[in-house]
Amino acid sequence: MEGREEDVRVGANKFSERQAIGTAAQSQDRDYQEPPPAPLFEPAELSSWSFYRAGIAEFMATFLFLYISILTVMGVVKSNTKCSTVGIQGIAWAFGGMIFILVYCTAGISGGHINPAVTFGLLLARKLSLTRALFYMVMQCLGAICGAGVVKGFKKGLYENNGGGANVVAPGYTKGDGLGAEIVGTFILVYTVFSATDAKRSARDSHVPVLAPLPIGFAVFLVHLATIPITGTGINPARSLGAAIIYDKSHAWNDHWIFWVGPFIGAALAAMYQQIVIRAIPFKSRP
Repeated sequence: MEGREEDVRVGANKFSERQAIGTAAQSQDRDYQEPPPAPLFEPAELSSWSFYRAGIAEFMATFLFLYISILTVMGVVKSNTKCSTVGIQGIAWAFGGMIFILVYCTAGISGGHINPAVTFGLLLARKLSLTRALFYMVMQCLGAICGAGVVKGFKKGLYENNGGGANVVAPGYTKGDGLGAEIVGTFILVYTVFSATDAKRSARDSHVPVLAPLPIGFAVFLVHLATIPITGTGINPARSLGAAIIYDKSHAWNDHWIFWVGPFIGAALAAMYQQIVIRAIPFKSRP
């Protein structure tokens, strides 16, 4: 740790940063370097094995995410009383815990998105190219479909009789309620992703590698606790699509648009908030 502190001290003034006049950070220097914006199109990626390896990692992570989370949901809904199962808290832990594990496992390969809304938010922030973003989204959706399909294969009767883990707006709530819950829930998730992977935070906390996946998984857990009674909690279009396709009942499609529109709006708002307000990117000038 002493050597690291010395490195930080020596490098403290290497990269100056000037922000809008009047901000508290006006006179602060930094010991990290902001990565350059990703190009919108990067055709060279298509000839790189690392590009396809990252897509496969997204597929496998989303597959495992749906497999564990939907199986947990099925275990809860089949029970006569919630007290005899893990209940809503257990479902929330299954979703949040799997995201924590899978982000930890895949962050070094694909970035650990496991969610088209996260990918969309990072695309808007120029953290990855459109080519890679579209590829990730396709692989995430395919992984979700396969994960839900395996659950149905194991427990077909239970799956078909208990909603299949499909996201719908619960009775007593309007479509507007469901849309709002998905927007705010996804905003919380994507804002946490931006904060946990911020270049400045990464430089400071690089000696504790679990610090990025942990808050992301915990954000998913908390959002599920809050919104499972409203929509079953989507905040992930791939998760909602996979369950809807495999369950394939009409009511699973009635509100399905909410679980794409809501997360994409929430992700866009989080990207704007992070880039414009928190990081003040449009107001920074280059030395």
